[in-house]
Amino acid sequence: MWRPARTPGTGDLPWDHRAMLHVLYLIGVSAFAASGVLAAYRANMDPFGGLVLAFAASISGGTLREVILGREPLYWTHDWVLLTVIISVGLGTMLYLRFWTLPSRSLLVVDAGGLAVVTVIGARAAIQEGVTPLAVLILAVLTGVVGEVVRDVLCGEFPPLLLREDVYALAALAGGGCYLLLHHLGTGPGPAAVVSAGLVFALRMAAVYLGLQLPRPHRAGE
Repeated sequence: MWRPARTPGTGDLPWDHRAMLHVLYLIGVSAFAASGVLAAYRANMDPFGGLVLAFAASISGGTLREVILGREPLYWTHDWVLLTVIISVGLGTMLYLRFWTLPSRSLLVVDAGGLAVVTVIGARAAIQEGVTPLAVLILAVLTGVVGEVVRDVLCGEFPPLLLREDVYALAALAGGGCYLLLHHLGTGPGPAAVVSAGLVFALRMAAVYLGLQLPRPHRAGE
């Protein structure tokens, strides 16, 4: 039987907070769906490949998190709105690319938006399950980055973006840590989500446009 959709990690919240986080989550999923199509476009895939990557980028991280937490059924299997959004954004992005060319860094910018939102939702879902703070951070990062890894592997991108960009998983870790801290300080879920997602996005944009990187180890004698 169909059940009303509920964003992961929002079951204990009032209706208005759940609605806000659900809208925020749909925005993040939309960004990932668009990033999947953009990646498929760069890899010269057909429209079906674009839809496959849209779904892979959008739900892989959340699926892994739910499996680890032992939740069933998986959230996206009874959320027709979420699935419709992914398909619609995927098809809309394909149509846009049919007539216009996107800027060279568009994939990175769109991807950063998805990473920011989905990471925070992952942290919220883990907190609701009562796991340890370290597990919250791990699940937040996995929720944020796994979709990109799957997307890049399917596109034949080696190494995946996660392993090519220093400030990627680190941005997700910072966002998850920020949300965890704000939660323990008693900040409301909405403001905490906005601040934490903003931190992730800012770090990724700094990496993309300012070349922000971690210092790399040097070999002996260099």
